[in-house]
Amino acid sequence: MDNNKIKKINRSRRHGRVRAKVKGTALRPRLNIFRSNVGIFAQLIDDEAGKTLVSAASKEIKPAKGKTADMGAKIKNSFELGKLLAEKAGKKKISSIVFDRGGYKYHGRVKAVADGAREGGLKF
Repeated sequence: MDNNKIKKINRSRRHGRVRAKVKGTALRPRLNIFRSNVGIFAQLIDDEAGKTLVSAASKEIKPAKGKTADMGAKIKNSFELGKLLAEKAGKKKISSIVFDRGGYKYHGRVKAVADGAREGGLKF
Protein backbone atom coordinates (compact mmCIF):
# COMPACT_ATOMS: atom_id res chain seq x y z
CA MET A 1 0.00 0.00 0.00
CA ASP A 2 1.14 3.50 -0.67
CA ASN A 3 1.63 6.07 2.06
CA ASN A 4 -1.56 8.07 1.33
CA LYS A 5 -3.81 5.01 1.76
CA ILE A 6 -2.12 4.18 5.05
CA LYS A 7 -2.65 7.76 6.29
CA LYS A 8 -6.36 7.62 5.38
CA ILE A 9 -6.80 4.25 7.10
CA ASN A 10 -5.03 5.46 10.25
CA ARG A 11 -7.14 8.66 10.39
CA SER A 12 -10.29 6.60 9.88
CA ARG A 13 -9.33 4.34 12.81
CA ARG A 14 -8.58 7.34 15.06
CA HIS A 15 -11.90 8.92 14.06
CA GLY A 16 -13.68 5.67 14.92
CA ARG A 17 -12.21 5.74 18.43
CA VAL A 18 -13.35 9.36 18.87
CA ARG A 19 -16.84 8.58 17.53
CA ALA A 20 -17.24 5.68 19.96
CA LYS A 21 -17.14 8.21 22.80
CA VAL A 22 -18.76 11.29 21.24
CA LYS A 23 -22.45 11.45 20.30
CA GLY A 24 -24.46 14.48 19.26
CA THR A 25 -28.08 15.15 20.23
CA ALA A 26 -30.59 17.82 19.22
CA LEU A 27 -29.82 19.78 22.42
CA ARG A 28 -26.06 19.23 22.21
CA PRO A 29 -24.99 18.52 18.62
CA ARG A 30 -21.58 17.24 17.55
CA LEU A 31 -19.16 19.68 15.91
CA ASN A 32 -17.47 17.63 13.19
CA ILE A 33 -14.35 18.86 11.38
CA PHE A 34 -13.04 17.83 7.96
CA ARG A 35 -9.73 19.23 6.85
CA SER A 36 -8.34 19.19 3.32
CA ASN A 37 -5.42 20.91 1.63
CA VAL A 38 -7.80 23.37 -0.04
CA GLY A 39 -10.15 24.18 2.84
CA ILE A 40 -11.70 23.19 6.12
CA PHE A 41 -15.32 22.25 6.73
CA ALA A 42 -17.37 22.15 9.94
CA GLN A 43 -20.82 20.75 10.68
CA LEU A 44 -23.10 20.57 13.69
CA ILE A 45 -24.74 17.15 13.55
CA ASP A 46 -27.66 15.62 15.46
CA ASP A 47 -26.68 11.92 15.48
CA GLU A 48 -30.02 10.75 16.87
CA ALA A 49 -31.92 12.15 13.88
CA GLY A 50 -28.98 11.74 11.49
CA LYS A 51 -29.23 15.35 10.31
CA THR A 52 -26.84 18.22 9.82
CA LEU A 53 -28.19 21.24 11.69
CA VAL A 54 -25.59 23.86 10.71
CA SER A 55 -22.62 23.80 8.34
CA ALA A 56 -19.86 26.15 7.29
CA ALA A 57 -16.94 25.94 4.88
CA SER A 58 -13.79 27.99 4.57
CA LYS A 59 -14.82 29.18 1.11
CA GLU A 60 -17.64 31.19 2.76
CA ILE A 61 -14.99 33.36 4.43
CA LYS A 62 -13.04 36.12 2.76
CA PRO A 63 -9.39 35.05 2.74
CA ALA A 64 -6.97 36.72 5.12
CA LYS A 65 -5.54 39.96 3.71
CA GLY A 66 -1.88 40.45 2.90
CA LYS A 67 0.49 37.97 1.34
CA THR A 68 -1.21 34.86 0.02
CA ALA A 69 1.79 32.84 1.15
CA ASP A 70 1.38 34.07 4.73
CA MET A 71 2.18 31.18 7.06
CA GLY A 72 -0.80 31.82 9.33
CA ALA A 73 -3.47 32.42 6.67
CA LYS A 74 -5.10 28.97 6.91
CA ILE A 75 -5.16 29.14 10.71
CA LYS A 76 -6.69 32.66 10.66
CA ASN A 77 -9.34 31.50 8.19
CA SER A 78 -10.07 28.46 10.36
CA PHE A 79 -10.57 30.71 13.39
CA GLU A 80 -13.01 32.85 11.38
CA LEU A 81 -14.78 29.66 10.27
CA GLY A 82 -15.36 28.73 13.92
CA LYS A 83 -16.81 32.18 14.63
CA LEU A 84 -19.07 31.95 11.54
CA LEU A 85 -20.31 28.52 12.62
CA ALA A 86 -21.04 29.82 16.13
CA GLU A 87 -22.99 32.73 14.64
CA LYS A 88 -25.08 30.38 12.48
CA ALA A 89 -25.64 28.08 15.48
CA GLY A 90 -26.78 31.04 17.57
CA LYS A 91 -29.49 31.80 15.01
CA LYS A 92 -30.76 28.23 15.48
CA LYS A 93 -30.58 28.65 19.28
CA ILE A 94 -27.72 26.17 19.73
CA SER A 95 -25.33 27.15 22.53
CA SER A 96 -23.79 23.89 23.77
CA ILE A 97 -21.97 21.30 21.65
CA VAL A 98 -19.62 18.31 21.81
CA PHE A 99 -16.40 18.45 19.79
CA ASP A 100 -15.36 15.78 17.28
CA ARG A 101 -11.84 16.42 16.00
CA GLY A 102 -12.36 13.96 13.14
CA GLY A 103 -9.29 11.84 13.82
CA TYR A 104 -6.97 14.84 13.47
CA LYS A 105 -4.62 16.13 16.15
CA TYR A 106 -6.10 18.92 18.27
CA HIS A 107 -3.56 21.32 16.82
CA GLY A 108 -3.29 23.99 14.13
CA ARG A 109 -6.41 24.48 12.00
CA VAL A 110 -8.56 22.09 14.06
CA LYS A 111 -7.70 23.93 17.28
CA ALA A 112 -8.33 27.28 15.54
CA VAL A 113 -11.87 26.23 14.57
CA ALA A 114 -12.56 25.18 18.17
CA ASP A 115 -11.15 28.45 19.55
CA GLY A 116 -13.20 30.49 17.07
CA ALA A 117 -16.37 28.60 17.99
CA ARG A 118 -15.70 29.23 21.69
CA GLU A 119 -15.14 32.92 21.06
CA GLY A 120 -18.36 32.99 19.03
CA GLY A 121 -20.29 31.78 22.08
CA LEU A 122 -20.48 27.99 21.81
CA LYS A 123 -19.81 25.98 24.97
CA PHE A 124 -17.99 22.63 24.77
